[in-house]
Amino acid sequence: MAAEHRGWRRPEQVRRVAVVGAGLIGSGWLAAFLGHGLAVELYDPSPDAAEKARAHVAQAWPAMIARGLARDAAPPAFSVHTDLGRAVAGVDFVQESTPERADLKRALFAELDRLAAPDVVVASSTSSLPISELVTELATANRFVLGHPFNPVHLMPLVELGGGEATDPAAIDAAQALYVAMGKHPVRLRREIFGHIANRLTSAMFREAVSLVASGTASVEDVDAAIRYGPALKWAIQGQFTTFHTSGGDGGLAAFLKHFSPGVIRRWESMTTPDLADPELQALLVRQMAEATADRPVAELAKAQDRALLALLQILDERSDE
Repeated sequence: MAAEHRGWRRPEQVRRVAVVGAGLIGSGWLAAFLGHGLAVELYDPSPDAAEKARAHVAQAWPAMIARGLARDAAPPAFSVHTDLGRAVAGVDFVQESTPERADLKRALFAELDRLAAPDVVVASSTSSLPISELVTELATANRFVLGHPFNPVHLMPLVELGGGEATDPAAIDAAQALYVAMGKHPVRLRREIFGHIANRLTSAMFREAVSLVASGTASVEDVDAAIRYGPALKWAIQGQFTTFHTSGGDGGLAAFLKHFSPGVIRRWESMTTPDLADPELQALLVRQMAEATADRPVAELAKAQDRALLALLQILDERSDE
């Protein structure tokens, strides 16, 4: 039985946030909340969590300043806890970003159900799991919402929003308002589905990318180049459906569907699902990835990615003003 709705806190009422989990996603949320000027209580029982989180925030801060996502010249201090009760005591919002295991999240949510004030929204960064599967039998299931970001969290605007069968829609509204105030671009799911929206789309693309490499049709480098210099350029501007809408001439999407559906259907029918668990296939992908990047360190590639991402986001900002 869901708890009675008590009125969720508006963005201006959110001053202190608990970030539960200090991995890559949790540390990204930490940076984003700090940049928005919020006090943050970080919970993670790992002995090196504080050191890694501080390093992540320090590395993210210059890019956040460049995007106008950081109010202070240097990252402000934050508190680190190994006791969940102390971490959530007195906070106005909770963002959970723990490992993607349903059993762990259910146990954690049961603790948050008991420890966090009942009028505090709890948002989960789960990349795939439906909220309904994680909040069964909780007394305050109505305040648990989906708040799934895209990595790097401190820069990427997307947050996928949603809730379970017991979630109060007003709780989703409250989370959405906070994310918007932080400069995020929420997209609200109309119903629950495993993988939400963006990860289902990227998984579909990755399945075919792996299939092309596994069949010897193309290399990892070829696939990435085909995406970078082809459809991804339009996708960043307007997404998939609008790209096909502008590809249909004056008739738009209706004309595109009339003329090009047979070819799309035939391509769908020719697609197969590779065995991604196959060690030999994994080794092939990793070897070709190393060749494509000339063995450059991942950290170096990520820095170059973020520099280009900043420039792209600036272009998209300018376009949105047109």
